[in-house]
Amino acid sequence: MSANVESMFYVRQAPWHGLGKKVEQALSSEEALKEAGLDWTVVQRPIQTNNQMEIPGYKANIRESDGRILGVVTDRYKIVQNQEAFAFTDELLGEGLRYETAGSLQNGKKVWLLAKLPENYIISGDEVSPYLVFSNSHDGSGSIKVAMTPIRVICQNTLNLALTNAKRIWTTTHTGDIKSKLEEARKTLLLAEFYMDKLVAEADRLNRLKVPDKKVMEYIELLLPIPDNASKMDCQH
Repeated sequence: MSANVESMFYVRQAPWHGLGKKVEQALSSEEALKEAGLDWTVVQRPIQTNNQMEIPGYKANIRESDGRILGVVTDRYKIVQNQEAFAFTDELLGEGLRYETAGSLQNGKKVWLLAKLPENYIISGDEVSPYLVFSNSHDGSGSIKVAMTPIRVICQNTLNLALTNAKRIWTTTHTGDIKSKLEEARKTLLLAEFYMDKLVAEADRLNRLKVPDKKVMEYIELLLPIPDNASKMDCQH
């Protein structure tokens, strides 16, 4: 199935694929971790050949709860536990943050969590509710990504869409001291909110801009020129 959902929760509005657990209101990080089925940890184990020889430089990422092998990574790879992901976004946006969806994809290889930003934006009369999405992979196939997006992530496809179309996105690899990179992510998020504020202001300015009828006709003639030999009937059409 294209959704690739192993487990998830969602608030009120059911996703198109009908998977996951419905809750009536957005959850705290502690509640979301449990309801999304993400309350498990990843451990690393050495990889051995058939004759018990350890393969240097590589480890296996294994889900501790059921022993599922999530991926093979280098020994420089640093695990970011699901609980740490929630703590990360809690610290980014402050206490009281609520989560609208979260879940596991591809049998635990990838996870995501989605928090609604505290402020809505009105753009030309339409309300836009941006989200913060955190994406992490446990199989070594991708980096840690934090992005601001108007897309409500409910499956693999919407996660890809949200990350592809995000106006502001922060990415880091699973190496080094990941916690020390929090300030970099915070700056990126602040830039994202600044971008939304500027977008709202520009949309409002354009919305108030009045174009004279004469100027409108000049634009129409420029974009849709009428041939010199056009008949009256051609002009009517």
